[in-house]
Amino acid sequence: MNHLMNRFLRLRRGPWENLATIVIALGVLMLLQPLSLTLYTYSFATMLLGTFMFVIVSKFPE
Repeated sequence: MNHLMNRFLRLRRGPWENLATIVIALGVLMLLQPLSLTLYTYSFATMLLGTFMFVIVSKFPE
């Protein structure tokens, strides 16, 4: 349990912000593609998840 807490406390902002940005960009690409209605349907949820991730991750330490 102590090892898990140490890993959690070592979270840094940089890589997680990059991941959140990639998720947002993936949502935009899903929104703009003309081929799949399923991808279009889940695009807003994907962008919302990425935005939520970005807001949370921006509170992590540098």
